[in-house]
Amino acid sequence: MTTKGGTVKHALILAAAACVAIPGAGAALRAETARSPRVVPLYAHVKSLHRSNGRWLVRVDPALWLTGLTARRAAAEDGAIRPGEPVANDYYVRDGDHRLLTYRLPASARVTVLTRHGQGTIPTTTIDVAELAQIVQGRDPKHRGLLEPKAGYWLRVSSDTAVSLDQQYQP
Repeated sequence: MTTKGGTVKHALILAAAACVAIPGAGAALRAETARSPRVVPLYAHVKSLHRSNGRWLVRVDPALWLTGLTARRAAAEDGAIRPGEPVANDYYVRDGDHRLLTYRLPASARVTVLTRHGQGTIPTTTIDVAELAQIVQGRDPKHRGLLEPKAGYWLRVSSDTAVSLDQQYQP
C-alpha cells in the first residue's frame, strides 16, 4: 500500500533520476526556474506620460494591491486599521516610498480606462496612448465621462516596456 507521502517521495526520486539519466536535464531545469517571466503585472499610479525622442515614456508610482488576509495584515502593520478589523471592500493598497519608475510605452499599447458608458459591469473604454497622456494631465479630451480619473492601473510589463495598461476600479 502506498501512502500520500510515499507517492510524493517516489515522484521526487523519479524526477531526480531523470535529471541524472538525461544529460543536461538538470541544467535545463535550473535555467527554466531561474528565468524571469516574460510579462509581469504591476499595479501603479500613472504620474506622467510624455513623448521623448519619438517614443512614449510613462512614469509610475508602483504599489501593492493586496486582498484578503494579506490586505488585513498589511493594513494593520501599517496602522491603517486595528488588528482584527476588516479592510474596506477587502483590498488595501500599500504604497510606501512613492519612488517612480519609467517604462517605454508603445503607441500601439492597449489602454483601458473606467468610464460611465463603456463596456461591461464596471464600464471600461479602450483608448490610445495619446489620449491617456491628456487624461493624466487632467483633461478628458473626448468627453468620455471618466469614472475615476486618478485610479491606479494594472500594467503588463515586459523588461523596460509597458505593453498594456488597464485602470483598476476602486470602490
